[in-house]
Amino acid sequence: MDIDLAQYATIDNLKILGGAVAALILVGVIGSFFLKKIRDENDNFLKVFYRNLFNPVKYLVIVTVLFTAVKQIEAEWVENPAIGQGYTIVLIFLMAWLVFNLINAFGDLILKRFNIDIKDNLNARMVHTQIRVVSRLLKAIVAIIAVAAALMTFDEIRSLGVSLLASAGMASIVIGLAAQKTIGNFFTGLQIAITQPIRLGDAVVVEGEWGWIEEINLTYVVVKIWDWRRLVLPISYFVDNPFQNWTRRTASIIGTVSLYLDYSMPVEPLREELDKILEQTDLWSEDVKVVQVIDASEKTMHIRILVSAVDSPTAWDLRCFVREKMITFIQENYPEHLPKLRTELEGEIYGQKVEDLSDGHSQQG
Repeated sequence: MDIDLAQYATIDNLKILGGAVAALILVGVIGSFFLKKIRDENDNFLKVFYRNLFNPVKYLVIVTVLFTAVKQIEAEWVENPAIGQGYTIVLIFLMAWLVFNLINAFGDLILKRFNIDIKDNLNARMVHTQIRVVSRLLKAIVAIIAVAAALMTFDEIRSLGVSLLASAGMASIVIGLAAQKTIGNFFTGLQIAITQPIRLGDAVVVEGEWGWIEEINLTYVVVKIWDWRRLVLPISYFVDNPFQNWTRRTASIIGTVSLYLDYSMPVEPLREELDKILEQTDLWSEDVKVVQVIDASEKTMHIRILVSAVDSPTAWDLRCFVREKMITFIQENYPEHLPKLRTELEGEIYGQKVEDLSDGHSQQG
């Protein structure tokens, strides 16, 4: 009796594939059970890791089980080196994805402890800036390593790498010149993460524009201007150029209101009115309130009002509020003390003395 070995081989191959599918189904059932338990738990730690690691781990298991099963199949195409190479490349990128998400998971766990939406958020913004910049730097390193490892699976690329190592002197010079800007940005980002001249949410004045630090990326920083425009600057700008950071140490800030009034205006009523105005609003932080005459010109005296607020946007609203109320107060109570233009005439006009014209005008009135 003739035995069809090919038939038995096919049956064995089907058994192997069936076993692999059964193993995947079993792993899926067990995984679903534990995932349901995790979703029902109130533990943020487990939920963060579930959200970040579920997909890469799932595909790692699927690819590994399928490749292991395929290697057990008795067929000529299984011995093709491209299959092993393909599996290695897929495994490299899946592992990189897993490391990416591990970085995200640890970052999320740390950031959950620091709420950036509260008023006094200086410490929170410091931590958010450090975590985001460092995580992006780590991801860039992981991506470079993953791509390099995948390319090294090709014999041609590996041979090229050996050739480059043989001429390391010239190669290092060429690569150094080509990557100078990239490496500079890398170390600038690391420097900003450590020294923190800027942080997420900082109020800054750059290039004559006032706004907030919205994004800090590996190579550039996005500043959200007060009118919602975005100013994009290279990250090295904040190391190489001077700029104003209004919230470097604290979010609190002092706002300024300027008034130009006639010399006859008494100052004390303005101080009393400022007290009444500040009692009407929650914008004032109750730290600073000052009314001073800081300058005097030939036409007016310059009165400056200083008021404090918890942050820059609140200070802007408080300045506008105080300015409007003060102008209304002066209009209603001291309109005669608004700025005047005084002119004194001497000599003759049309053959008559100015004094005579003035006297004649008074008699007619």
